[in-house]
Amino acid sequence: MPENRSASSSTGAAHAVGTAHTIHAGDTVDGGSYVDVDGNLMWHFCGGDPAGAPTVLLHGAFASAATWGAQIAGLSDAGLRLHVPELTGHGHSPDVDADWSMEAMTAQTIAYLESVVGRPAHLVGWSDGAVRALLVARARPDLVSRVVLMCHYMNSDGRAAAGFFDRLAARDPALVEFLREGYQAESPDRPDHFDEIYRKSEALLRDGPEYPLAEFATVTAPTLVLAADRGVVRLEHSLALARTLPNGRFAVLPGTHILPIEAPDLVNPLVSSFLAAEPPREWSP
Repeated sequence: MPENRSASSSTGAAHAVGTAHTIHAGDTVDGGSYVDVDGNLMWHFCGGDPAGAPTVLLHGAFASAATWGAQIAGLSDAGLRLHVPELTGHGHSPDVDADWSMEAMTAQTIAYLESVVGRPAHLVGWSDGAVRALLVARARPDLVSRVVLMCHYMNSDGRAAAGFFDRLAARDPALVEFLREGYQAESPDRPDHFDEIYRKSEALLRDGPEYPLAEFATVTAPTLVLAADRGVVRLEHSLALARTLPNGRFAVLPGTHILPIEAPDLVNPLVSSFLAAEPPREWSP
């Protein structure tokens, strides 16, 4: 994303804890700006074709809009209007004095769609962002056009990477420092607030998600479930979800959990083509 660290004063001061700098709605930094969403400041980036279909990219845990860098370029070229928000306590968005839950994060995403996007949008979610995308599509179908879900599981039956979660729970020093460095490079909160961010993130990942796949049989939005063949999700789980969704489709690409970073040349055309039109369902000679 373009480098731009100017700040423009506006109404709506940060409602946050541990903030190192005073920020307001309307301030701009790193090519994006702050918006007030239900009394909390969220940083977001908007780009692409202003006349294109609104498409919201939803990041995962320990992540930010920066993880979508290759998709921002590729999907913009495909003629989409992109919105890339960062949840409370992620990326440039300041944290608040409350623990995190998937339900609260989903509510914040819905509020962003209502107050900022303002019309039905495509949702493209990666990892925990994919869980939120599906929860939004279930709760508020009026806000959703199409959905792409990447590299995610909806319950513990879908997990296939126990080693990562063991390292996370044990606070493996190399993993902690890697995550700390990424957090401190973008966050407006004090550097020492990372310890609280780690605690909240680890608790969120440890305790969930735990949603039975059958709960999503009512989601009618055309949905592509995109899996990596060497990811952290069991392929059987992803396929079962795609078959549960009335208009679900399924694709597997070679790669790992960071598939959008590893293979944007495969991911971007697949996503943009699905958002433009659903693939054929039948073939007959």
